[in-house]
Amino acid sequence: MRVLQNQNVLLFARTMGLGGTENVVLQLCEILRPVVNKVVVCSCGGVNEKLLQNMGIKHYTIPDIEKKNIKTVVLVLRQIKKIVSKENITIVHVHHRMAAFYTTLLKMYDKRLAFFATAHNTFTDKIGLTRFAYKNSYVIACGEEVKSNLVNYYHIQEDKVVVIHNSIKPYKETIKTDSCLERLKKAGYIIVGNIGRLSEQKGIEYFIDSYDEVHASINNLKYVIVGQGENEEYLKQRVEKVFNQKNIIFLGYRSDIQNVMAQMDYIVLSSLWEGFPLTPIEAFSVRRPVIGTAVDGTKEIIKNGENGFLIPPRSAHAIAEKVIELAQDESKRIKMGECAYITYKEEFDFSVFQTNILNFYRQHVKL
Repeated sequence: MRVLQNQNVLLFARTMGLGGTENVVLQLCEILRPVVNKVVVCSCGGVNEKLLQNMGIKHYTIPDIEKKNIKTVVLVLRQIKKIVSKENITIVHVHHRMAAFYTTLLKMYDKRLAFFATAHNTFTDKIGLTRFAYKNSYVIACGEEVKSNLVNYYHIQEDKVVVIHNSIKPYKETIKTDSCLERLKKAGYIIVGNIGRLSEQKGIEYFIDSYDEVHASINNLKYVIVGQGENEEYLKQRVEKVFNQKNIIFLGYRSDIQNVMAQMDYIVLSSLWEGFPLTPIEAFSVRRPVIGTAVDGTKEIIKNGENGFLIPPRSAHAIAEKVIELAQDESKRIKMGECAYITYKEEFDFSVFQTNILNFYRQHVKL
């Protein structure tokens, strides 16, 4: 650990709001804080700032790095330079392409900095910017699809990219009963959940649209949607126009995702694209199978027919077919749930992620 104990680490993200990337940043804070000298975070802020505060991690608020006008670029670069200087930063670990872009500019002035990047998604745009952003970094790809995208599409040097899968901590707490879910269970309903940010990416409208076909075959089943996001009102209006609101329920934002999932029967991940999603891993950790769209990193997690089902994206019918199949076969749900838990323990347990991250840091931090 001596190679790490004198290091001051800046974790640079776009936001500290809700999402998988932000969750990874929090996990890195927990892993690194005991073994390095200092960890600080910078982003445009969000609800998880409070968690950072509770962990004793300083957060610097900067402008939203998605804004790419000259004024913002200059302002952000100045602020990052100040943070690096004030906190005597030795390692910058970024979690967004624009964060990588700023750090590459910074390394032109401060070559002593170690520069790491985690790539959380696949892309097919901004080729020049992406190559420039990652050219001086060691990159953690959160899945094989993400690595392939970086190497084969953006021509990032392959020996500088390593795959470290995201993880979830095991759920060891006693289940805290949710009154809504408990009421549904007592009434004999099968509960199918969709958990995630209410955005275009998550394809939740296809999940909603699948309910009509499901209800024609299964009348003791409810859909429960958990999350917040920019499409929330649109999705609620879609439900109001087409369905009985009692059949598709919005629970809102929940911080206790594993606790909520444990009170459901199975989960649907209807995403149009993903990097390496945490939702199926969270479900697997509480023995819940997942019906997921066969996009990007999701295909690395779900073993079709074993711990869940892979289906084509943008298909309400495909969702409905598998929802009905699991609703009609409780033994299959249970068997798949047990397979899901084995997958979690062998591949996605937090201890595996922790070991891989520390090994990566030790390998690439120079004495």
